[in-house]
Amino acid sequence: MINFEKEILNLRKEYTQNVLDEKSVIKNPFKQFEVWFQEVLRSKIDEANAMTLSTATKNGTPSSRIVLLKKFDESGFIFFTNYKSQKGVEIFENPNVSLLFFWKELERQIRISGITKQISKIESFKYFTTRPTESKIGAWISNQSKVIETRKFLEIAFEKMKLDFRNKKIPLPPNWGGIKVIPNKFEFWQGRKNRLHDRILYSLQENKIWKIERLMP
Repeated sequence: MINFEKEILNLRKEYTQNVLDEKSVIKNPFKQFEVWFQEVLRSKIDEANAMTLSTATKNGTPSSRIVLLKKFDESGFIFFTNYKSQKGVEIFENPNVSLLFFWKELERQIRISGITKQISKIESFKYFTTRPTESKIGAWISNQSKVIETRKFLEIAFEKMKLDFRNKKIPLPPNWGGIKVIPNKFEFWQGRKNRLHDRILYSLQENKIWKIERLMP
């Protein structure tokens, strides 16, 4: 029998690729994010835009899942979802969320904390039109996070909706669209040797200036 405890305890890696210094980072965290994200794209990392979204109920019970970043600028980070899904319901109960990007190939991660805001239907529809037909149909039939008895139920619903929308423009589902995360904190993490990692924190101040500090690893 494999000793999993021993195997896990022996999982180690030294991080040696890059450094991160509070004196050389860009003063604007959105610009710093853009620089790192461009490096990720050039590195051809799979699912470069995958991020962990953590939400919580109004009572503070947390949950996390991977979602895909679809747009970002200095107003925030946008992903799309069914508004009646678990994450959608929790976001409307408690708008405080966090995002986590982890790019192991570059030994980097970025944590972002912020407040959520639903984007306009016009913006959501603009993105929806870019999705493949099958993905549009999937958004219509999925009563996301709800219990179903079998996968067959889902497949039958998909084929029926496919027939219903044949030769028609598929409209935006009423409970589907974008969520924007408006950051108030960024933490850029660069793995370093001996676990002495570089951690640079940006905190938004009342005067709208970003305060930059180094954190202990």
